[in-house]
Amino acid sequence: MQATRPLTKPAKQRKTVYQAPDHVRHRLLAAHLSAELRTSHGLKSLPVRSGDTVHVMRGDHKGVEGKITSVDLAKYKIYVEGLTREKVDGTTISVPVHPSKVIVTRLSLDDKWRKEILDSRRERRRGMEKVTEKPKQRAKVEEKPIEELVEKPKEVVEAVAEEVVEEKPALEEKPSKKRVAKPKKRAPRKKVLKKAKAEVTETEKEDESKPKKRTRTSGRKTSKKTEGRE
Repeated sequence: MQATRPLTKPAKQRKTVYQAPDHVRHRLLAAHLSAELRTSHGLKSLPVRSGDTVHVMRGDHKGVEGKITSVDLAKYKIYVEGLTREKVDGTTISVPVHPSKVIVTRLSLDDKWRKEILDSRRERRRGMEKVTEKPKQRAKVEEKPIEELVEKPKEVVEAVAEEVVEEKPALEEKPSKKRVAKPKKRAPRKKVLKKAKAEVTETEKEDESKPKKRTRTSGRKTSKKTEGRE
């Protein structure tokens, strides 16, 4: 199965929220649990259902507590008992609240399926915590023999040191031979000049030995008309 990548563009994020199916919308309607419910059930949040008692933490209706009467999956809103307002014509309507502004103080466990969901999620979370917690590795302590731990008198230590020095004779240091770079021999300048002159004279002789090509001089051509006149 191919892993889904997290969406980064806001337009795509809004599109997934608006076009989400019902089972995804139900997960998005999750609210935080109170401290007591966290310790008892071992969960931080849970999708809200009708019948749960809720305490509003933010917004204009902060501090209101009551049961959830209905859940609107289309608009991602919940309706709390006792949370109403009056219209201009005098009629009262219930105010919608987003579940992110709410804390669940009591869960309705009338449904047996919800109990099974709570148990399975609790076990799954405990398994994840066990995997993340790695056992601490103890540092290995090198065990030294008792003879080393016991302090020896200075006289014994000095005698042992002298014996060790006598057993290992000092190695004779050989004199290091330094390599001297020999200067490169250069050809004398006079010989180089003589060679160059000899090469020049040889090329001149070769040029003289070659026969020169004669060029034909074209005679003056007389036209036929002039010949007839003569």
